[in-house]
Order: sequence, then C-alpha cells, then structure tokens
Amino acid sequence: MTFNKYLSAVISLVLLVAFTAPTAAQTCLPTATFTHTNDEGQEITETAESYSGSAPVKAEFKANPVDADDYTARFEWIIYETGKENNILVHRFEQDIEYTFLHSGSFTVELKATFSAGSDETPYPAEGEAPARFTVSVSESRLEMPNAFSPNDDLRNDTYKVKNHQSIVEFHATIFNRWGQKLYSWDDVNGEWDGKVNGKVVNDGVYFVNVSAKGADGRVYHIRKDINVLTRFTNSDGSSSTK
Repeated sequence: MTFNKYLSAVISLVLLVAFTAPTAAQTCLPTATFTHTNDEGQEITETAESYSGSAPVKAEFKANPVDADDYTARFEWIIYETGKENNILVHRFEQDIEYTFLHSGSFTVELKATFSAGSDETPYPAEGEAPARFTVSVSESRLEMPNAFSPNDDLRNDTYKVKNHQSIVEFHATIFNRWGQKLYSWDDVNGEWDGKVNGKVVNDGVYFVNVSAKGADGRVYHIRKDINVLTRFTNSDGSSSTK
C-alpha cells in the first residue's frame, strides 16, 4: 500500500468513527395529573409535580419513556407517606398508574425503571441520581351545615347544601319534617335540596337535617340540625336573611 492510500484509509476510518451516531439514552419524562372537585361540585384537573388540597384526590401518574423503542422497559411505582419510606402504600410494576388519595397527610410518589436490550441495561434514574418524585398533601377534614335557606327562586340561597367542606370521603344527608317524615336525602357532599317535595316547595317553618359523614383524617361526623325554610323573608337590600 502506498503512503497516500494508507493515509486515505486512516482518514476514512477516522471519519467513520466521528460520524457514527451514538446510541440514544433511554430515560423517562414522568408526569402527574390530579383531579379534584371544588366547592361548587366542578371537577378540576391539573398537571403538576405537587398537589395540595382536599380529598378525595384522583391522580394519574405516567412514566413517558423516551428512546425505548428497541428496549424492554420495567417500571416501578412506589407510594408512601412522606418520611416513612419503609411503610409502602402502593408498589406497582406498570408503566402508568392511577390512585385515589382518601386519607389526609403528605405522600411521596416515586418512579424507577430499567431498560433492557440483551445484556445492555440502562437504569432510570442513572446511578447516583434521585428517582423522579411527586408530592401530594391532603388536608384534614371539615364539614359545616347551614341552618336556613330560602327556596323562592330569587337566585339567593335557593337550595340547601353543605356550607363548607374539606376532605370528606363519605357523606349521607337526610331531611325530615317536624313529624319525623323523610322528605329528601343525598349521598354527594356537593349535592343539595331544592326545598321541594313532589315538585312543590314545602311550607315555611322548621325542618331537620341528619348528616353522617367521614373525613380523610378518620374523623366521623354525626350532625343533626334545625333548618329554617324562609321563602318570604328577605332583608331590606333584597338579600335573604339566612346563615
């Protein structure tokens, strides 16, 4: 081989090495979506790394693997109470998981993965790096019922419903008249009574509500309360005098 041909071969080899595309790195881009119901009964969905609010919280966690086409991926999701890594609540080997948080407290959600192709294995996260983490904080419970409403279609306090609630995971309410007859009941904390029986608004007077409920913190509620139905009573500014 002449010197020029040898030099040409070396240059070609160098160029071949220089332009050989590196193997894509396998990894994940995990996301978390949280869905909760606000005080008006509307479902709100948001994507974030952390969530803080009232139970129940419906969550969906996705691994979103990247450059894993030729690899077999094994995913591992772990959920535990923050600060108590050894007390695992959920341990699933799935790419995506769904979980509903029904208890108050702070929780950590972790993702780990292993990408395999023959003898080649790529861990996620890489050695020495922390796993992907999401945090969920669920508040303690609260439940308050009003003592009056005015079902007169003036768009002010026309229905009887929970006044204030937070992290209520079980709920049942029943309305009775003064003779103990059941008039209405509902099982949704965001439900309400329109003041009607058989399509007709009840007479003004005192009625009663019985509520049985349970909070995410384990608190049990037993509420019995008078309800004043005031269809004809308004303040001088036209607003209903109810609490």
